[in-house]
Amino acid sequence: MPTALITGATAGIGAEFARQLAARGSDLVIVARDAERLAATAAALQHEFGVRVEALPADLLAADGLAAVDRRLADDRRPIDLLVNNAGYGIRGELDENAFEVEKRHLDIHVTVPLQLTQTALRGMLARGRGRIVLIASVAAFTPRGTYSAAKAWAVMFARSANLVYRPRGVTVTAVCPGFVRTEFHDRMKVSTAGIPSFLWLQAPQLVRLALRGIDRGRSVVIPTVRYRLVAALARVLPDRVGASGQFRSRD
Repeated sequence: MPTALITGATAGIGAEFARQLAARGSDLVIVARDAERLAATAAALQHEFGVRVEALPADLLAADGLAAVDRRLADDRRPIDLLVNNAGYGIRGELDENAFEVEKRHLDIHVTVPLQLTQTALRGMLARGRGRIVLIASVAAFTPRGTYSAAKAWAVMFARSANLVYRPRGVTVTAVCPGFVRTEFHDRMKVSTAGIPSFLWLQAPQLVRLALRGIDRGRSVVIPTVRYRLVAALARVLPDRVGASGQFRSRD
């Protein structure tokens, strides 16, 4: 059976990718920092779907954790057919307010980590002549909203370029750009989402189902739902001050 490796796989979008890929019959390698929660997730997926699930606890912002996942991707005896770079988080505050280390770690999880894992996975996939790589970006990539938007914009441009180069060789690279999704993301940031209209919220199962449809077709960029494709289109033509409006409010 094909094997998928998913980072940030115990909650939100990553957990839903794990569920839907397992339902398809894919074996899984799931990665997250919390070893206990990861083991419980692996056991539940194995029990429900009857697939093999390998739990790989790793902090991707620690050198040894990133190296462990990198080694797993490079293991030709147990090839990875689909890599989902999902791990990530948001930070509050403007650039002048945040410590450099806070900004650097945020950049690393969204850019440096997926770049390294993608490069390692790509080499094995090219040797086998097949594979899929996914980067979870955001519709924020199309709006000027701080370093989070900048990092996600990198993911979109990177996927567009890589898919152009490697799709003819059997490996597709896709950036998935969700909008607001009901996950733990905003709670971890400690920001209020009270002002976000209900019609803008997506549920993770719907998002992943639409994302997989685009991934299966080898698209370089997938923006799930018409409403968010419209948001992305408008963001390209509206003044920057409009796209940057509506920042989250702190709950502290």
